[in-house]
Amino acid sequence: MKVDVGNVVGNAEAKYDHPNPIARRLVAGFKRAVGDLYLRTCPESVLEVGCGEGLLADSLIRLRRPARFEACDVDLSRLAPDLHPDLTFQTASIYQLPHADRSVDLVLACEVLEHLEDPAAGLRELARVARRAVLISTPWEPVWRLLNLARGRYVRTLGNTPGHIQHFSRRALLRLAETRLRVVEVRRPLPWTVILGEPR
Repeated sequence: MKVDVGNVVGNAEAKYDHPNPIARRLVAGFKRAVGDLYLRTCPESVLEVGCGEGLLADSLIRLRRPARFEACDVDLSRLAPDLHPDLTFQTASIYQLPHADRSVDLVLACEVLEHLEDPAAGLRELARVARRAVLISTPWEPVWRLLNLARGRYVRTLGNTPGHIQHFSRRALLRLAETRLRVVEVRRPLPWTVILGEPR
């Protein structure tokens, strides 16, 4: 996944299908938290922004299939094979989503805001498009970096994952969310923060 201005915003490591059993367990907790909040909203239309390989969208649509499930990213070259056939993908930037105001029941952006030069502008666009709910998540800092260091990853950058240019504590992400959303629920699967909110 790449940001529109050419910055690398992801890494080559498998995020949702990691070979390490501890990492798989952590990711399972993340997916469970996101899935629970997704099901809570009962959306008939969904837009995932910053979909990367499309694996999160694939797991969500298999939990509950809405009438329309779209996913977008600025670079769709890394889409996984054999994704659910009812998913539709398009190239789009979080800063300029090709959707009308209040046109999608649920808009989600998981593991996206930490890659943005201007996360407030990205969140503003998510809230503009959302009719009922916005679901966001970011790594929980500094725990994320400490866990990277504990497993010997990204030591030269003190555990910072390539492409992470914002670092959100739980309080910082909540403060950002509250600028555009009425926060409904916060989940804390280690080492992430997941927030469901209603657009203001």
